[in-house]
This record gives sequence, C-alpha cells and structure tokens, in this order.
Amino acid sequence: MSQPKVFAIVGPTSSGKSAFAVELARKIDGEVISADSRQVYTGLDIGSGKITKREMKGIRHHLLDVSSPKKVFTASDLQKKGRDAINDILARGKVPIVCGGTGFYIDALLGRISLPNVPADPALRSKLAKKSASQLYAMLKIMDPKRALSIDKHNPVRLVRAIEIAKKLGKVPAARIKPLPYDIEWIGLNPGNTVLRAKIHKRLLARMKQGMITEVKRLHSQGVSWKRMHELGLEYRHLSQYLQGDVTKKQMAEELERDIWHYAKRQMTYWRRNTAIRWISVAKDY
Repeated sequence: MSQPKVFAIVGPTSSGKSAFAVELARKIDGEVISADSRQVYTGLDIGSGKITKREMKGIRHHLLDVSSPKKVFTASDLQKKGRDAINDILARGKVPIVCGGTGFYIDALLGRISLPNVPADPALRSKLAKKSASQLYAMLKIMDPKRALSIDKHNPVRLVRAIEIAKKLGKVPAARIKPLPYDIEWIGLNPGNTVLRAKIHKRLLARMKQGMITEVKRLHSQGVSWKRMHELGLEYRHLSQYLQGDVTKKQMAEELERDIWHYAKRQMTYWRRNTAIRWISVAKDY
C-alpha cells in the first residue's frame, strides 16, 4: 500500500515559503501546517512574518495563534499538534503541506529527529532563570560543546532546555531519524544570497511601516515582559531593546537586518544536511 503524501516546504526567512505553500495547496487540494516557533503565538504577527488572511487566499492554515506568548510552546508541543493536524487533513482526503523556517521543529514533526524524554526540572529552571544568555551559553559549552555549536546562543529558553537535558543525560542526544508512515516530498526555496539579502531588506522596511514597533508596544502593555520579548528572539529582542532606550532606532534597524541575515545563513546551513530536499530558486521552477 502506498504511503500518503506530505509536502515539506523549507528554506531561509524571506525566501517566499508561505506564498509558495499557498499556491501549491491550491493546485493539489492541500492545507498548510505552519511549523514556526513564533507564529504559534497570538499577537506575534508582523514581527514573526505571519501570513495574513488575505495572503492565505482561502487555504486553511493550522498551528497559527495556538498559544499565549506568555507561555513557552515547545518542539514537543508542535510535534503533537502538528501530527494531529496531519492526520486530520489526511482523514478528510486533503494533502498536508508543512511550511516553516524552524528546522528543529520541522524535523521533530516529520520524524527526522527524536526528542529527548527529559521532564522539566522546575528547581533547575528557577536557578538558571537568574543567568544571562551569555552565562547560559558558557555553561552549555562546558557541558555539551557539540550542542553549543548549533544552538541559538541568544535564546535563553533553548539554552536552559539544552542544559536541562545535558545535566540529566550527560549531553543532548544526537539526532536520530525515526521515519513516519508518510511519503514526504521535501522542497527547499533558495533564491541565492544577493536576491535573499535584498528581499530581507525590503521585507524589514515593509514590516516597520506596517507597525512592528506598535505591535511590540501592545504586547508589552498586555503583559509580555521585556525578558520574554528577548526570549522570543530577533525582531522582538531588538525592538524591545529600542523601546527600553538601550539603542537608537537607526542602530536597532541596522543590527536587526544584520541578525536576520545571519539567521538566514544558519537556516541554510541546517537544511543542507538534509539530502532529500529538492532545491529551487523561485516558485516557478517547481
């Protein structure tokens, strides 16, 4: 018996994944499952680059706005809800299309890695919460140098989790492929460095005009702390620093664009390890 088809659309930020997934869904009667570590949160719209209702063009999307930004939505949470969504879509005779830029989450969802079965340690987390990201990163480098090479060293939530696992198991276990009963077709979008840098710049300017700063002000007024904003990374980290008066608006914009570009390069480094991906430069190449 043939396995049901599942598409995975991956690639760096600003490469056009969301628009491509929508057009693919319209052609094959599919529905999109978002696999993005920040788009799961309500209110993180402009900063996370969340697709709008208009851009969805009537295609149903799953795993958007499913958690409060005051809470932490983990890879394990996404794995469970994402697999529920895949099964629901298949049961209705449609085609699941997983789309997103958070490689670790997508690999967890689609069985390319196994998540360590290590429960949260409240006492350890309380102790580590008093430390800065740089202090946490220094700890992880000693405990598990290999994991330290691949982690986002500015993300306290992921650093704490890595330390928690390393303390329990000695190190974060290596990725292990655990195939799922699906025929997964991997498609990667990579327009090339020159085009991608221009798209990142244009998209950042557009989001600033759309009210990204106002969005962060609103989130903070609704109870999302500056510390939590920093944990949410990139746009939210830089904008919170600006709103707290730590940097000028010009500095914020320049440093944010630089860090988005560095993030895009890390995404490409991550995805190049997956030899099943068929890379295309633009959507019309598919």
